[in-house]
Amino acid sequence: MKKSLILIAALAASVAAGAAVDPAMSRKVDSIMSRMTLKEKIGQLNFGGVGTPRVVGTAMGQDEAIAAGLVGAVGGSDPEAAYSAQRVAIEAGRPPLLIGLDVIHGYYTGFPTPLGLASSWNMPLIEHTARIAAEEATAFGVNWNFSPMVDICRDPRWGRIMEGAGEDPYLGSEVARAMVRGYQGDDLSDPSTLMACTKHVALYGASEAGRDYNTVCMDDVTMHNYYLPPYKAAFDEGAGSGMSSFNVINGIPATGNRHMLTEILREMWGWDGFIVSDANSVAEMTEHGLGDGQTVAELGVTAGCDMDLGSSHYVLALERAVEEGRVPQEVIDTACRRVLLAKCKLGLFDDPYRYNHRNHLRDSVGSPDKLAFAQQAAAASVVLLKNDGELLPLKKAKSIAVVGPMADEAGDLLGGWSLGYSRPIMHSLTEALRAALPKTKVTSARGANFTEDFSRSHQGGERPSAELTAEAVKMAKDADIIIAAVGEPSAWTGEANNRANPVLPASQVDMLRALKATGKPVVVVLMSGRPLIIPEIDEEFPAILQAWHGGTMAAEGLTDVLTGKVCPSGKLTSTWPRAVGQIPLYYNHLNTGRPYGDFWATTKYGDMTNDPLYPFGYGLSYNTYEYGTVSADKTSASGDDDSINISVDVTNRGKYTGRETVQLYIADPVASIARPVAELKDFQQVELAPGQTETVTFKVDTSKLKYYNADGVYGWEPGEFRIMVGPSSDKSVLQTLSVDWKK
Repeated sequence: MKKSLILIAALAASVAAGAAVDPAMSRKVDSIMSRMTLKEKIGQLNFGGVGTPRVVGTAMGQDEAIAAGLVGAVGGSDPEAAYSAQRVAIEAGRPPLLIGLDVIHGYYTGFPTPLGLASSWNMPLIEHTARIAAEEATAFGVNWNFSPMVDICRDPRWGRIMEGAGEDPYLGSEVARAMVRGYQGDDLSDPSTLMACTKHVALYGASEAGRDYNTVCMDDVTMHNYYLPPYKAAFDEGAGSGMSSFNVINGIPATGNRHMLTEILREMWGWDGFIVSDANSVAEMTEHGLGDGQTVAELGVTAGCDMDLGSSHYVLALERAVEEGRVPQEVIDTACRRVLLAKCKLGLFDDPYRYNHRNHLRDSVGSPDKLAFAQQAAAASVVLLKNDGELLPLKKAKSIAVVGPMADEAGDLLGGWSLGYSRPIMHSLTEALRAALPKTKVTSARGANFTEDFSRSHQGGERPSAELTAEAVKMAKDADIIIAAVGEPSAWTGEANNRANPVLPASQVDMLRALKATGKPVVVVLMSGRPLIIPEIDEEFPAILQAWHGGTMAAEGLTDVLTGKVCPSGKLTSTWPRAVGQIPLYYNHLNTGRPYGDFWATTKYGDMTNDPLYPFGYGLSYNTYEYGTVSADKTSASGDDDSINISVDVTNRGKYTGRETVQLYIADPVASIARPVAELKDFQQVELAPGQTETVTFKVDTSKLKYYNADGVYGWEPGEFRIMVGPSSDKSVLQTLSVDWKK
């Protein structure tokens, strides 16, 4: 029977955190704008590029364009050039410039790539990585960060999956909030903070076939329930800006999509920040078929894209558009006001050089305490996928052979979207193991190329893998244990680095099998920016670790896990498929009318199981964590203000102090629309000494029951709910109890 919907306040009534503008700040912006010409206001909507010889699309050099008031922001990859640009603006009597940069997972001190960092499920840790990134970037003049990327992704073929938090809207929202808090702190005028830029608005991670920049078609129910929540969470946390995405959304490019940029962000969510286009995406609307440069500039600004990054179409077209009546003056005024308010919040009108005055703090970049924290973050992100026979942690061994294309790599462990400043101080896994185990002989060999496709072999591929493997096998025969360091170089992930079949290449698989044939125990360490398809590795090898690209201290953090100094606690935030044909594969799917397992099920494959290789939330430990019986303080509740407490005892039955992530999922089996088989709605981490028991309690209220129905109404419905608690989304390890929620 269909339940009647309990209406609640729609999100249109919500106001994002920090949305209220200080009256004095508002008056200051009004005063500034009253003295600006239309051309100067449009200039605030143009992002130039530090280091380029001219403003794209004009004959002016950049300094000349800045002095003329045609530039509102520049890139900050060169701190001296950024300072020079700021000086030109101020000396010409122009508003101060925003200095923007992609500080995705650290500035100098590099942290694990975001997908890896999210695998820690540790929000205080994630927030502190963003805080360190802000402290370091601001020391070099940056005041605006093109991060966090909060795009939900269900397709590991997409190269930019490494830049987000995975497939889940709840976890993705928590990560988004943590990153914004870390970047912006409590006061944006503090010169150690960065203005966050939530990207990519919107749905970028749902591009067809995992191809970057590709088309997205999505119904409203899917959009609002699964893909939009992390964006809203970031904006609710107070993110000062957002970036439009490259993709088309239901036929309209995101950069010109008024429904997304104005009706949802501003009118529905109540957010008051400004939107910048992704690089050149205003101009690229022409390639999407929306018209010439004049037309797409008008489309972008009227849709709600306030700043044009990279094409200069706004400064070339919008003055004419206003004069000829196609773009109202108030549209330009609104966009300009949003940009100027951002500069006010950063304190730039009080002191345009406040970020340049921090040069003395450059000595603290990469300081020992920051590197120590990066090592902690790298270790926390490692996911133990398999450990048959307790091969790990490493026991006392006289000799260890480290073999594989990642064995002696150092700088490549930074991962994609890294600024790379810390490469000179980084160590390889071999070097880190030697330092940690001075009494153990640690040898190394390349073993194989990343691939025999030499155009993508990353390190040249001057010698065939067969030769490298033969040498490695000869060397490894004298070792007590082999650590096989395999995976992807960082150049294989990130923007425009998609893979049609994200498997471990044959050259590396052949090397692994040759190492196994020696009879020595083999630990497989995967280093990648995305989930990999490795069913044969899981079947054939006893121990597998997913170490991602762990940042500046990747090797040291991984070594801490291998040696048992740190007990692994990472959990996957993306489902790992068995074959590319299963993609997209995600845990919070809907049932069909003939669910998988039914004899007549039409959704099953004829040649393999539907089940993933590793489910969302999965990750082993060197310990065994025993879950007691899940209980509730009551089995029924009533109304919006009621709640139910769900409790479970968790006991560490292992030998190591470790951290366990206890996960709570909810299913709504009878609703007005089809609902997922399970949805993550909460999680808690507990640190347990050997033998220690802790009671974990979750408060379940109606905020965890709400969703958007087919009419776009956000609310909850009375009836039965299934609450599931366990160490992952795998149904075989979840305990389920039912509760009844009445009107």
